[in-house]
Amino acid sequence: MTLALYDTRTRRKRDFEPANPEEVTMYLCGPTVYSYAHIGNFRPAVVFDLLFRLLRQKYGPEHVVYARNITDVDDKINAAAAEQNVDISVITEKYAKIYREDSAALGILPPSIEPTATDHIEQMIDLISRLISAGHAYQADGHVLFEVASFEGYGKLSGRDLKDMLAGARIKVADYKREPADFVLWKPSKAGEPAWDSPFGTGRPGWHTECSAMIEHNLGTTIDIHAGGQDLIFPHHENEIAQSMCVHDNVPLARFWLHNGFLDMGSEKMSKSLGNVKLVHDLLKQWPGEVLRYALLTAHYRAPLDWTGDLLSRTHTTLNRYYGTLRRLNDVQASKQQAPIGMIAALQDDLNTPQAMAKLSTLFKQANQATDLVEKQKLKGQILAAGDLLGLFSQNPENWFKQDTADDATGAADIDALVAARFAARQNKDWAEADRLRDQLNELKIIVEDGPDGSIWRRG
Repeated sequence: MTLALYDTRTRRKRDFEPANPEEVTMYLCGPTVYSYAHIGNFRPAVVFDLLFRLLRQKYGPEHVVYARNITDVDDKINAAAAEQNVDISVITEKYAKIYREDSAALGILPPSIEPTATDHIEQMIDLISRLISAGHAYQADGHVLFEVASFEGYGKLSGRDLKDMLAGARIKVADYKREPADFVLWKPSKAGEPAWDSPFGTGRPGWHTECSAMIEHNLGTTIDIHAGGQDLIFPHHENEIAQSMCVHDNVPLARFWLHNGFLDMGSEKMSKSLGNVKLVHDLLKQWPGEVLRYALLTAHYRAPLDWTGDLLSRTHTTLNRYYGTLRRLNDVQASKQQAPIGMIAALQDDLNTPQAMAKLSTLFKQANQATDLVEKQKLKGQILAAGDLLGLFSQNPENWFKQDTADDATGAADIDALVAARFAARQNKDWAEADRLRDQLNELKIIVEDGPDGSIWRRG
């Protein structure tokens, strides 16, 4: 099957073939570690973790190199460090650790490489020096700026016309800029801020410079896939393209550009500036990580996703039902299987997770209805393979339900047996027995929800 991905630059879905199948390269703009990350920050991390898993399955784990960077020098980091009167490393190490822990809770695999900005200052200085030598950057008032007008292709990723941008500018943003669109490659540090020596003065790099330098150093001149949130298309990714192509004789920075849509809270985009964020660190105190991951995958990655309590409740109910099936199959030895072809085909079609989830639902329905042992073994194997691809069902079913049974005398297995017996009675139209079991469950304060492919329960 062919993997097709929507490329933002060409504005169409294209068949993906890596430049070198022996080394498929992908880069994701990662977190700026100055505070807790919100759930919107984790949408690209989850979505492109799914793509990472798909590429590993298709080309082999040893042939996929996935870099997700950490920005550990930034104005917001400096402000947090100054407020707490500590070195920036105290802030960045704390929140990088929390980000990795929250990522693991959401089933996100560690990337192949996790470059940090502060470990690549030398490479950034070298890139800036080459841009100056090539006439694409200039020094002014302690800054080094990229001269956007020197790059003919500026605006092609975002679909913006440079002439229109310049004509629409009312005032220069800063006196040292030749044009408002010119962006900072290097800037002087204020007193007390981190600073590095360079040929253009003591200071620190601009944000856009970081990714270009880290990509070049770790992955090469042109990578297969560059990914990130929709909000990074302009100016961040546009600026990355400009500076990278200008030091590499117009060789493309990436062959495919992938961008995920926003999470919405009501009618607004989720953002810290709007004050409507949901921190993953807090959400994990209320919901299992798999609930958050599954919820993030319910919509197509390029579409907006409404993040609501109802979405999480529905997702939790679905996962309870799925884990209930796996609990009923606990004594069945799964045979070695691949994920269903229909699910893989859906994911190969530009990560069509809604369709993949529909295939998953069908798979569980078949597992609930199966009576033959060999068929159960096959279906359980397919479920586990699908879960491995989607990053789901990593827990033992008993552990999944453990939070419900920790303080209760009646264990999950006993309740599951009663629910299964009641479901069987209903299937056999033995209504008296079904009512008797329902009364028994009511006495235990168990709420049962019936569906066409089985019943799930929760404590009332």
